[in-house]
Formats: sequence, C-alpha cells, structure tokens
Amino acid sequence: MPELPVSTPALRGAPARPPAPRRPWRQWVLAALLLGLLGGGAYYLRHQRQLNRYARRTWATLTWRYLTGRESTPLLAGYSVHGIDVSAYQGRIDWPQVARQQVRFAFIKASEGGSLRDARFARNWREARAAGVLCGAYHYFQPNRDGAQQAALFIKTVPLRPGDLPPVLDVEAPRFHDVAALRRQVQQWLQAVRAHYGVSPILYTNYAFYRRYLAGHFDEYPLWLAHYEVAQPTLPAERWIIWQHSDEAYVPGIRGTVDFNVFQGSYDELLELRLPAPLAQKEPQPSRH
Repeated sequence: MPELPVSTPALRGAPARPPAPRRPWRQWVLAALLLGLLGGGAYYLRHQRQLNRYARRTWATLTWRYLTGRESTPLLAGYSVHGIDVSAYQGRIDWPQVARQQVRFAFIKASEGGSLRDARFARNWREARAAGVLCGAYHYFQPNRDGAQQAALFIKTVPLRPGDLPPVLDVEAPRFHDVAALRRQVQQWLQAVRAHYGVSPILYTNYAFYRRYLAGHFDEYPLWLAHYEVAQPTLPAERWIIWQHSDEAYVPGIRGTVDFNVFQGSYDELLELRLPAPLAQKEPQPSRH
C-alpha cells in the first residue's frame, strides 16, 4: 500500500512566536555618543581659539611644499606701522619684495644662548638694510646660561650703528628652576647690552610668561608683547610699544609663515627709538694768554 502523506498542524492553531529580546547595549552606545558630542562641543567652545590655531598651523605644515612665497596676509587694521621678525627658520628672504608690502621694520635673530649664532643673520641684516627696511636684532635667551656670557655673544655678533633699532632680548623659554635666578640673568644681559650700545634694550616676551614671571620687574625697559587671538593686548596700552599679533602670517617674499607685528605709534615715533648718532666733540679752544 502507498504511504499516506503526513499531515501538518493547521497554521491557525500554531502558537505565536515570542517577541525578539531587546538589546539594551544599543541604548548605551547612543547615550555615549550623545554625551561625547555634547562634551566635545563644550570643549570646543571653551578652547576654540587654541584648537583653530592648532588646526591652521597643522594645515600650514602640511601645505608648506606647495607655497610660492607670494601668499599674503592682510595688514592689521588700526595701525600704520607694520613689521616682522625673522630667523634662519624663514629661509632665503626676498627683502626688496618684503619692503614693497608696507613692512616698515624687521627684527632679525642674531644669537641664542651662549654660543649659537643664527646662520642667516649676516645675510638678512645686509639685505634688509639694502632694501630700506628699518632693522633691529634680537637674542633668544636661554635661562640656564649666564646672562653676561649671552650678552657678550650678542655684542660680538651684532654691529649696531646709529639709525638701527634698539637691541632686543627674547625671554620666553619656560625650562628653568628658579625665577629669581632667571631675573638676575636677564638683568645682567640688559645692563651689559645697554652699557655697550648706549640705548635701553627692548624686552620681548609673550603675555602669559610676562604675567607669571616678569611683570613689575623690568618696567624701565620698552616691552614688545606677543599676544595672539585677541582684538587688543590685555595689558594697558602705555605698557607696551610693539605688539606681535600673529605668528602665522604670510608676506610676499617669504615662503612660509612669519611673525607679524605692529608698532603703537607713528613711523616718526618709531624713528625716535633708533640708536642716536654720537655727539660731536667740540675741539678745545686755544687759550689766550
């Protein structure tokens, strides 16, 4: 006999399937993502200036090879006297091209610490002068080296003459152990250089370093202040004479970024800071006897 087909239960009478179990880990992931977005947004709002600055500097580093040396940053509005400061880091500079960009003054790195001379100082010094740019020289101070030794290196390196801007001491290196010792060494440099050139040096530093270590200690010296991402320096206007408002500017004639500065005053007032010509000595009159 042929086998009979096996009957199957009717679908209507079959029990319903249980619902799929919930997956709570998805909710936790979504909550974590939401908290991360909120926390990241709050952090960005609090530190957006620094984060934007890091992003711009990273972009500048990645795109450096594609620069032509013709890029240009607009001059800061509200000031009539603009300048730059440079070192060997900027490489070969087309100073006549720079001078055509309303760059009225330039401070050029000459030395650092007790033994380092900037490799491009002599060339920059000679060519900037020839292009008609008002020049000054600066020394990068190393806090753990003798101040008098550093002053001697600067004096040997820089042939300042009447008509040049005053010498500059750049004090911003943070690695030191004793702030009192730092101030003594800075004072040694300033006094030695002032005695040699016959003019008060300019003290350069950034806003945070100044407030923490130098405020109230060197007020007799003109202050050149680096303070970025602000509309105006926080210090009172009568306290500083030069403001370095950017360290990521572009000036035609320089391939890559350069520091941008403004002088607080007119060009005639800037000229008044120059080293004076030596006073002519009067010849002794013959005595009448």
